[in-house]
Amino acid sequence: MINSQIRNSKIMVFGSGPVVLFVHGFPEGWFGWRKQIPVFAGAGFRTIAPDMRGYGDSSAPEGVNNYTYLHIVGDLIGLLDALGVEKAFVVGHDWGAIIAWQLAIFRPDRVTALANLSVYYIPRNPRGSLVTLMRKSVGDDHYFCKFQLPGEAEARIDQVTYDGFFRHVFSDKFATLLPDWSKAFEEKGPLPEWTSEEDLAYFISEFRKHGLTPAINYYRALDL
Repeated sequence: MINSQIRNSKIMVFGSGPVVLFVHGFPEGWFGWRKQIPVFAGAGFRTIAPDMRGYGDSSAPEGVNNYTYLHIVGDLIGLLDALGVEKAFVVGHDWGAIIAWQLAIFRPDRVTALANLSVYYIPRNPRGSLVTLMRKSVGDDHYFCKFQLPGEAEARIDQVTYDGFFRHVFSDKFATLLPDWSKAFEEKGPLPEWTSEEDLAYFISEFRKHGLTPAINYYRALDL
């Protein structure tokens, strides 16, 4: 496995053959694909798994306006260019799926095939942005809406600690609606069998590098 820095991005490259580009979600990083990478490499693929903008050892520019679809897709195209990759199989999860959909729309010439997990395709809606439609549907309690206020999500996560936040998100306790913000992320369940205490410690250490603001800026850029 090769750990490289290309175009201000940390990437993990493993194996040889047709390229599979793994695009992670929130709150993860390249490490979210740690179990899939060796399987695909062993099956004869070259796997590429970057830390997305704002995560881990990749750059984290300040300002919500630096986290739009155009910026993040541009990062992936630049990464493929830097590695000399013309086309790739793309696999996305969560926010990575959202970005992967946009990659296939903006640059279909660079995508051999697309496989996404957990997030279906959501086309642009003339009635408003995803955040606007969430508010119309369920009010301000959806976490997409809660995340829009600068600093508030970060302050709440600091209160429950990074350890508590990740234990909440990685368990089955995470809820999309947060009517009582003062109790958000408090309830914790056991870690799933695919996440060890060592894995959890790694995730926490990676997010301490930039904090959670850059990752949450993906949500805040939805209206841009």
